[in-house]
Amino acid sequence: MAISSAMKKKKKEKEEYWKRKELVFLVLYAIAFYAFIIHRSLQLSLDHEPELYALRPGWLLPPRLNDASDSQWRNFRANLPILTLVFSLFALLANSLRALFALKAKGMSFVWLLLSLAYLSYLHGACILFILSIASLNFLLVKMFAQTKYFSPVLWLFNIFFLLCNRVYEGYSFSIFGEQLAYLDNYRGTFRWHICFNFVILRMISFGYDYHWAHQDPLFDQQKHIQRCHTCKSGKTCYRLLQERSVQKEKFSFSIYIAYLVYAPVYIAGPIISFNAFVSQLDTPQNNYTVKDISWYGLRWLISFSLMELMTHLFRYNAFAISRLWKLLSPMDIFIIGYGVLNFMWLKFSLIWRYFRFWSLICGVEAPENMPRCINNCCNLESFWKNWHASYNKWLVRYMYIPLGGYQRKLLNIWVIFTFVAIWHDLEWKLLSWAWLTCLFFIPEMVVKSAASTLQVESAFGEFLLREISAAGGAITITCLMVANLVGYVIGPSGINWLFSQFLSRQGLPVMGGMFITFYVGTKLMFHIDEAMQSKH
Repeated sequence: MAISSAMKKKKKEKEEYWKRKELVFLVLYAIAFYAFIIHRSLQLSLDHEPELYALRPGWLLPPRLNDASDSQWRNFRANLPILTLVFSLFALLANSLRALFALKAKGMSFVWLLLSLAYLSYLHGACILFILSIASLNFLLVKMFAQTKYFSPVLWLFNIFFLLCNRVYEGYSFSIFGEQLAYLDNYRGTFRWHICFNFVILRMISFGYDYHWAHQDPLFDQQKHIQRCHTCKSGKTCYRLLQERSVQKEKFSFSIYIAYLVYAPVYIAGPIISFNAFVSQLDTPQNNYTVKDISWYGLRWLISFSLMELMTHLFRYNAFAISRLWKLLSPMDIFIIGYGVLNFMWLKFSLIWRYFRFWSLICGVEAPENMPRCINNCCNLESFWKNWHASYNKWLVRYMYIPLGGYQRKLLNIWVIFTFVAIWHDLEWKLLSWAWLTCLFFIPEMVVKSAASTLQVESAFGEFLLREISAAGGAITITCLMVANLVGYVIGPSGINWLFSQFLSRQGLPVMGGMFITFYVGTKLMFHIDEAMQSKH
C-alpha cells in the first residue's frame, strides 16, 4: 500500500511538472499572438484610415481619430453625462424615501412607477401610451388565462404578435387611429419606443409565467438549495433563490407589474430580471453587494471604459466592418478584423450592461451579471451562451427551455429558442442565418459531449488523449463561433460563400491552420484557468 501510494504521488508530481512546463509555453505563445495582433491592427488602422467611415475627432488621444462607427456605442457614450445625472437623482430619491418611510413592495412600486414614467415620458413622449396599452392588455390576459390550459399559447401568441407588429409598423403612427390623434406624432420623444419594448416583452412573459406558477405546487426545494448554495449558507440571498421561490399572490398587482416593466435602471438595455426576483427586492433590498463591493464594481467599470476608449482610438475594427473594406483584405487581415470586431462587441455590451446593473445595485435591486466571463475564455458553445448576455440565457432557460421539455428535447429546443432569439433581436435574414448556423454547430458538440460522458478513462495516456481531443474540439468550436457571429453581425448570409472561398484558397489555408493552432493553444490555456479556479474553491 505504501509503495502504491508513493508511486501515485510521484506520478502526480510528474504530471504537475509537465503541466507547469506546458503553461509557460502557452503563456509565451499567447503573448506573442497578442503582440502580433496589436501590431498588425495598428498598421491596418493607419494604412486604411482615409477610407474608413464614421471616424470622429478623439479626446483621449487628440492626434488620433476615434472609431464612432457603432451607433449603439456612439449614442451610449454621448448620453453618459445625462444618464449619470438622472440615475444619481433617481437613486438618491428612491433610497431616501425607502429609508424615511420604511417602504416595502407596494410603496416602492409607486416610487419607481412615478420615477420611471417620468423617465419614459422623456424617452418616448406620447408613445408611452402604446407601452401602457399593450402592457395593460397583457395583464388582463394573464389574469384571465393563468389557471387554464390555454395559458401558454395565449401568452406567447399575444407577445410574439406585438413583437412582430411593433417592428413591421416601426412603432405605429398615431394617425392610423384617427386624424384627431395625428398631432401626437410630433411628440414621439428622443428614443424609439419599440426598440426598448423588446425587453418589456420579456418582462411581460416573466410576469405571466411567475403568476401562473404561483397557483401551482412549487417544484423548487428551498431548504435543499440553501444547504447547497455557498451564498445562501452565508446568510445572504442568491439570485436563483430570489427567482425560484414564489411570492405572495397580492404582489401580482397592476401597480407592481407596471413598475417592474418600466423599472428605470434596466429599462433601456437590461440586464433582465425575473418578476419574482424584482418584487422580492422591492420588499428587502439586495444584500449580496456591500457599499465597498458596489464601489469596486464601479471602479472596474471605469477601467473597462478607459480600455474601450483606448481601443476605439487606436484600432478601427468596427469601422472596417461598416465600411466593408474587409473584402479588400488578405485572409490573415480578415481574421484579425473579425477577431477584433468580436472583442469590441463583447467590451461594448459588457460596458453598457454593467453600467445599468451598477445603478440597479445602488437602488437595491440585484440583476444578473450579463458578461460573467471574458469572450476569450469560452471554448464551447454552451459555455459561450451561458456567459454572453447571461440574464437573457437565464430567462430563456426558465421560460422557454424548461417548459419546452428541457434536456430531454434539447436537440429540438435549440432550434425553437435560437429562432426566437433572432426574431427578438430584429427581423433580418442575417440574424436568422446566425441563429440556424449556431444550431448546426451545436449538434456535433452535443454528440461529442454525450459520447464523452459515457467514456471511462483510467490510464494516464487516456487522460492525456482526452485532453488533447477536447482542446482540438475547443479550437473547432471557437472557429464555428467566429463564423456564425461574423455572418450574423458583419458579412451577412450573402457573404458566406465569399468567406469560405477566401479561407480555402492557397493563401487562406495556412491562415486556417494558424487559426486552428492558436485556438487549440487558447483552449488549453482555458483548461489551466479552469483548473486554477476549481482549486481555489
